[in-house]
Amino acid sequence: MNALMDALATAFSNAQQQLFESLVQPAMFALGMANFLEDGFDATGWLLVGCIQFLVLIAVIGPLQRWRPVEPITDRATVRVDMLYTAIHRLGLFRLVLFFTLRPWFDELFGALRVAGWETWHLDALWPGVTDQPLASLLLYLMAVDFFNYWVHRGQHQFEWWWRLHALHHAQRQMTMWSDNRNHLLDDVLRDCLVVVLAQLIGIAPGQFVAIVAITQLSENFQHANLRLWFGRVGERLWVSPRFHRLHHAIGIGHESSGKATLGGHNFGVLLPWWDMLFGTANFELRFDATGVRDQVEDGRDYGRGFWSQQWQGIKRLAGRA
Repeated sequence: MNALMDALATAFSNAQQQLFESLVQPAMFALGMANFLEDGFDATGWLLVGCIQFLVLIAVIGPLQRWRPVEPITDRATVRVDMLYTAIHRLGLFRLVLFFTLRPWFDELFGALRVAGWETWHLDALWPGVTDQPLASLLLYLMAVDFFNYWVHRGQHQFEWWWRLHALHHAQRQMTMWSDNRNHLLDDVLRDCLVVVLAQLIGIAPGQFVAIVAITQLSENFQHANLRLWFGRVGERLWVSPRFHRLHHAIGIGHESSGKATLGGHNFGVLLPWWDMLFGTANFELRFDATGVRDQVEDGRDYGRGFWSQQWQGIKRLAGRA
C-alpha cells in the first residue's frame, strides 16, 4: 500500500512539474510575478487537483446522476450558477484571492508564534510508528479534520449570524453534484481560515493537506449528487451517502430542530456519519425529500438567482435587512 501511495505521489508530482513549467511559469514571468514562483508551483498543485476533480465529476458522478436521479432537473439555470461556484473554487480563483489578502496575515501570525517559542504539535507522533506509515498518518489526519468539520458545520447551523450566510447553500432546490461549493464567499473564508489554523496546530504536512482537501471535496460532490443511492444498513454508518446528506438538505428536517423553524438539524457529518451517531444528530431514514429552506418555500424569501445576487442577499441577511 505504501508503494502504491508513493507511486501516486510521484505521478502527481511529475504532472505538477510539467504543468508548472509548460503553462504556469511562463504566464507568471509574462505578468512580472517571478518573485512568486514558489507559491505558483504550490498553486499549480491545487489547479491540477481541481482538473482531476472535474474529470471525475464529468466521467463518473455525472453518469451516476443520469442513471438514478432523485428528481428531474427543471431549473438548469440555477445548476449553471452552481457550476460557476465549483469552477471558482476548484480551479484556484478563490484560493488566489485568499493568497493575496489573508496569506500575509497568517504568515505573520505563525511566524510570530514560532519566534515566541511555539512549535507545531504533530498529532501522528502520539502513536509510535504512525509517522513512518504514510497511509496511516493520512487516515489519522483525515479523521481529525472531519471531526473538526462536523463541529464547524454544527456551528453554521447553530449560530444565527452564521446560518444567515450558510443558508445560501441550503437554498438550492435542484441539488446536484455541482452544489457543494454553492456557498457565500464570507462563509467559505471563515471556514477555510479555521481549517488552516487547525492544520497548523496539529501538524498536517502540505502534501497531506492537499490530499485531505481533495478527498473531502470529491466525496462532498458525490453526496450532493441528484442520485437515488444509499449504502445499505451497514455502509450508511461507515461513510456519508447521497441519501444521508440529502436528508440534511431536506425542507424542515435537515436544518431545523424537531421539525420546527428553529436552528439545528441532522446529518452534519462531512465524510463520516460517526460523529452524528456519537452526538445524537444522525437520521438514517431511507427517504429522498425535496431540498430547500422553509422560509424560501413558505414565505417566498429571496435567496438570489445569479451569483452576485446570491452574494448580495447573503450580505443583506447578515445585516438583518433581508
